[in-house]
Amino acid sequence: MIKTENVSFRYPDGTVALNKVNLEVRDGEFLALIGANGSGKTTLLRQLIGLLKPSSGKVFLNSTEFRHFKDEEVFRRVGMVFQDPNDQLFAATVEQDVAFGAVNLGLKPEEVTRRVGEALKMVGAAELAGKALHTLSFGQKRRVAIAGVLAMETEVILLDEPTGGLDPCGASSIMHLLRKLNQWRKTTMVMATHDVDLVPLFCDRVAVMSEGWLIREETPTEVFANAGMVREAGLRLPRIAHLIEILKKEDGMDFSNIPLTIGNARREFVRLMESQPQTKPESISPPVTTGEPSDGS
Repeated sequence: MIKTENVSFRYPDGTVALNKVNLEVRDGEFLALIGANGSGKTTLLRQLIGLLKPSSGKVFLNSTEFRHFKDEEVFRRVGMVFQDPNDQLFAATVEQDVAFGAVNLGLKPEEVTRRVGEALKMVGAAELAGKALHTLSFGQKRRVAIAGVLAMETEVILLDEPTGGLDPCGASSIMHLLRKLNQWRKTTMVMATHDVDLVPLFCDRVAVMSEGWLIREETPTEVFANAGMVREAGLRLPRIAHLIEILKKEDGMDFSNIPLTIGNARREFVRLMESQPQTKPESISPPVTTGEPSDGS
């Protein structure tokens, strides 16, 4: 679907943000870009939609180099949700803002109305349709920004820290929505995040960024099995994996692998308990009655 070939990028002030990045985004996958702040995640996302042009190297969409497309042709296929929704929202009302991209696609008014209503409902913001944008909370703005991209029904959605500013329930709701779209609509998702706990739950593959370099591109299990590499990239293991790592090292527990989720950890604990030899509990002798009053001890 989208591929970069030796992409490097330098900002006008001389900051090198990307170094010879070779990344392939596969059709229908949910790909996580993880890395510390300043690792190049956002810059790479902007390359994947053409908002930034490579200083060197090439970006391809369906085997055709980006420079052969007009911007509007790319935007019909690839949408992006920015890290700060205030950079993305500008219309007077929620409904108008969500409709903006769909209107620019040249759709009929009734189709725009259908898409806007459906998108707002999907992100749990249908009741916000007539509200002014400046009255919304940050979390509500985040949902509206996502709805605007959903209304365009692009083949690919790029997301820059989509759960930032959301409470845990809101973040979980958004991630389940994105995964549902990925599975039901086959929408390709590319999410930049440093929240490593989300990655094993929702993502098929992980690309690890460090100082502008793409240093690893594997499944979550393969990436987080290399704890040294993860920490060198300025990240940590998922909490569950870190706990299991400590139990193996400090307590000698024999885990066959490092679980990344609560469900997998539970299965490993059950396996360990079932593998332990069953010991018969010692019989307890009844207390000796002396006839003396009890002191309660």
